[in-house]
Amino acid sequence: MISVSNVSLRFGARKLFEDVNIKFNPGNCYGLIGANGAGKSTFLKILSGEIEPNTGEVTITPGERMAVLKQDHFQFDEFEVLKTVVMGHQRLYDIMVEKDAIYSKADFTDEDGIRASELEGEFAELNGWEAEAEAATLLTGLGIMEELHSKTMKELTGSEKVRVLLAQALFGHPDILLLDEPTNHLDLASIKWLENFLIEFESIVIVVSHDRHFLNQVCTHMADLDFEKIQLYVGNYDFWYESSQLALQMSKDQNKKKEEKIKELQAFIDRFSSNASKAKQATSRKKQLDKISLDDIRPSSRRYPFVGFKPDREAGNDLLRIDGLSKTIDGVKVLDNITFMVTKGDKISFVGDDEIAVTTLFKILMGEIEPDEGSYTWGITTSQSYFPKDNSEYFKDDLTLVDWLRQFSEEKAESFIRGFLGKMLFSGEEALKKITVLSGGEKVRCMLSKMMLSGANVIILDQPTNHLDLESITAVNNGLTSFSGTILFASHDHQLNQTVANRIIEITPNGIIDESMTYDEYLDKDVFK
Repeated sequence: MISVSNVSLRFGARKLFEDVNIKFNPGNCYGLIGANGAGKSTFLKILSGEIEPNTGEVTITPGERMAVLKQDHFQFDEFEVLKTVVMGHQRLYDIMVEKDAIYSKADFTDEDGIRASELEGEFAELNGWEAEAEAATLLTGLGIMEELHSKTMKELTGSEKVRVLLAQALFGHPDILLLDEPTNHLDLASIKWLENFLIEFESIVIVVSHDRHFLNQVCTHMADLDFEKIQLYVGNYDFWYESSQLALQMSKDQNKKKEEKIKELQAFIDRFSSNASKAKQATSRKKQLDKISLDDIRPSSRRYPFVGFKPDREAGNDLLRIDGLSKTIDGVKVLDNITFMVTKGDKISFVGDDEIAVTTLFKILMGEIEPDEGSYTWGITTSQSYFPKDNSEYFKDDLTLVDWLRQFSEEKAESFIRGFLGKMLFSGEEALKKITVLSGGEKVRCMLSKMMLSGANVIILDQPTNHLDLESITAVNNGLTSFSGTILFASHDHQLNQTVANRIIEITPNGIIDESMTYDEYLDKDVFK
């Protein structure tokens, strides 16, 4: 168990936490959520002992071992991959090193023999004889094949290093596991493997992630960092989001009877509390959810941008015809004779291992590059708006946000532009910021604003959730779900794919796989098993 008592932390005048009191118990997986900058990663560092709080203390049950997903991808560059994983259990690794040093001595003494015997006993207790086999299994599950296990870490790519460090954290059955964005750089198969691993994991897990589907799959509780406190909710991310939104509506609604909102919220709580499979989704834990009182739920202080796309006119049935498109980039044929049609109402998720192929297709359809072969034809009733994966070309001029967005608006009045920016969380002086100093997430919100002003009936989005926090991802998801037009998009976000797409196209080296079905149905097909 981890017990946090009266923990507070300030950085200068900025207060992150104030008198946080919380307990994390074995058998549960806690999703730590909060707005960007709220201090989620900092709180994990307090739990691990890397940062000392200004007040309070963190207490861990004596004898329990904590493992942390390391963020320094160069820390183990000189070590073998397999040994790097075993180093996740530092005591076991130290025993292995000391044993090897003793046995390699030319003048082996009686004292060495006694010490070696002691080490062998502890080594066996820590399941040392299975250590390398366990490390290899973890690596393989995360997509690091056996031929890489004996290489040094510096020989691996950045993505491969991340996977090795994740295997290191999981190694040796730790009692407490702290994971900060563990799904970054993982493919679908590795994420699914990690989900299953954590579902069966019987110790304490505390995870920070922007992947809502992952949080829904693995979490039994949400630890909400808000109001400079951390409040626990039983259930997964969807439960937290829906209940907090109901509480927010209740707090805002001054014209209706409060009792009606209380009744609505209580019915929602009761429904989730009595249905463990719904609240925990795919987890194997079957413990009954606790009852939650209304006093346990507070409206969130976090702000959600408004994302809504409204076409100026309805498109006809014949939207887009693609015939035999091929394109070679840097000597590699990324598109090979691609042919398909897009019709009214299609919301197509483009999937596959080759992201360059999808980006290339989108660029061709938007006229940014020419195909080597083939053609495409947009329907005469269509209008298109595009969200590129790389938006840097749009933010080079020395303009304020107001002036930047005015370029893309028929309505030029500053009051209109400022009002629009306010809905996208750029209010007051924020609207006068120079576009050259915007963060990645702010640029994404700007590009979405530009698209919303276009009135297009076909929108193309290439990784729109990159750089966004959970609040903005949720807003994008809601906006795309309610859009009445046609969507072509690519995203790593599982929930976005599942809730938006009604058609899946995978671009493969041998052509395309085109299925009219949901994302989850597509993943269940034999091709992904």
